[in-house]
Amino acid sequence: MNTCVFFTREYEALALSIAAHNGYCVGSITHKTFPDGEHYMCIETSLSNTHAILIGGSFCDESTLELYDLSCGLIDHGALSLTLVLPYFGYSTMERAVKPGEVVTAKNRARLFSSIPKAPYGNTMYTVDLHTGGLPHYFEQGLRVFHIYAKAAIIEACQMLDTETFVLASTDAGRAKWVESLANDMNVPAAFIFKKRLSGSLTKVQAVSANVQDQDVIIYDDMIRTGGSLIGAAQAYKDSGARNIWAICTHGVFPKGAILRLQESNLFQQILCTDSHPNARQAQQQYPDFVSVLSLHTILAKALKP
Repeated sequence: MNTCVFFTREYEALALSIAAHNGYCVGSITHKTFPDGEHYMCIETSLSNTHAILIGGSFCDESTLELYDLSCGLIDHGALSLTLVLPYFGYSTMERAVKPGEVVTAKNRARLFSSIPKAPYGNTMYTVDLHTGGLPHYFEQGLRVFHIYAKAAIIEACQMLDTETFVLASTDAGRAKWVESLANDMNVPAAFIFKKRLSGSLTKVQAVSANVQDQDVIIYDDMIRTGGSLIGAAQAYKDSGARNIWAICTHGVFPKGAILRLQESNLFQQILCTDSHPNARQAQQQYPDFVSVLSLHTILAKALKP
């Protein structure tokens, strides 16, 4: 069976790197947009005797539908098996309802991908550093879901920085176990902050768990969005005596204005992330001295290798 890699438009660079790493062929898809905004796609590559790998992300509704439509098209036109690779699974923070009436969007996205027609040899999905570990249980109808940890990329990012000794820190207690695991693997101390919630939108740092006085600190979080929590954590470590502070995340979501906000806080030496979200490369292009991006292609290529 031949293996061929396809991709949604935002994930071309990552897909090409994965294909080159594993020696896979790259599929061709024609895209057009009609005057009324509707999208046209045509799979130009023959799918006879083919295992199709489709790489994309559900970071917005349009990208999610492109990923879904292409998946259905690959099955309809003869792919014997389908592997979906989602470096970034959107809406993962909305994985449960907190108050009556809330829509659990993460579960609905899982239902959507579960409804993709089943290939003769089955459908598989790979996700990376999900915000909540229980999300794979939302998938149904025989879709096999595997969770990939980007730990190797995070450790590599830490080793790139201009510091020989550092404390690995978290933004809050919610990431404590993951940060502790990373710290143990690198044989460095870990630090956590404890917060008290004052209202629905306001928290106050109560304490820092480790001595960071005159220490370099690397803060890890699974994703950075607006940067508000990250800035609050960094300020707490700085107030406790931290010398230099870097921030590393798997998913650099970075909505408009986020990087500028982080830079103008004057708390960070640099922000590092992977290319799981297309905004990461855009941020690197806009702020080349402040944002660094590591590719996930080696980790993903290894996971996809039979």
